[in-house]
Amino acid sequence: MRVHVVSDVHGNVEALARAGDGADALLVLGDLIDYVDYGNPAAGILGRVLGPEVSIRFAHLRTNGARSELVAYVKDAWSRIADADAVLEQAVREQYDRLFAAMTVPTYAIPGNVDLPRLWPEYERPGLHLPDGRVVTVGGLRIGFVGGVPLPPGQTVLSSGPWTPHLLPFEEYAATVRALDTVDVLCSHIPPSVAELAYDVVSRRPEAAAPALLDVVRRDRPRAALFGHVHQPLAPRARVGRTECVNVGHFRRTGVPYVLRW
Repeated sequence: MRVHVVSDVHGNVEALARAGDGADALLVLGDLIDYVDYGNPAAGILGRVLGPEVSIRFAHLRTNGARSELVAYVKDAWSRIADADAVLEQAVREQYDRLFAAMTVPTYAIPGNVDLPRLWPEYERPGLHLPDGRVVTVGGLRIGFVGGVPLPPGQTVLSSGPWTPHLLPFEEYAATVRALDTVDVLCSHIPPSVAELAYDVVSRRPEAAAPALLDVVRRDRPRAALFGHVHQPLAPRARVGRTECVNVGHFRRTGVPYVLRW
């Protein structure tokens, strides 16, 4: 059995269309949408709709500013767009139309924080599965899937206009993880709480990581825990007992899926 795994596609439709080549199945671990393009401020939804200067300021505040300052800035920028909700949803749908159509092998996809999961059921079809929060048997292996990103304990989502990241209350996310049956492979958008796997070289700080995911790794000792979300040098990995934890989230840049064989 050969399964390809990708995360953080961020609009790279061409590479996604090739990601399943030679595979029996494809696992997509979130962040399909290209919302902010850090390499090209004129691209991404933010740059195309609100202008490259907004993308540049967004990137600066994400690295150097307070969370509340970033949210307030983006909310103000969107407020200048007439019918911003409709404009944002149309831009997202245009990307999803292309991205989901590119998944041509049996695919199991979960949302990341840069996704609008409320739209995903419209794209479900035979061969395209949305297993968020469930364990699915693929080629005899039990694979557990958990999408989204948990907020820090006690923190709530702050509205930034029409775009709201897929962020979940800390306890709600943890409860979803704890409810998973025994897994042979754990797939999530964010990493388990292992310090070297959570440090982001773009934001230059630790990003979200889940203690509950680490608990499942210790509980089930799966052969692999696969995730994305965190910008790091290529293919960083760490071992927790027998489990290899691997960041597969460089797909937008490399176009090369991680290969899982058994």
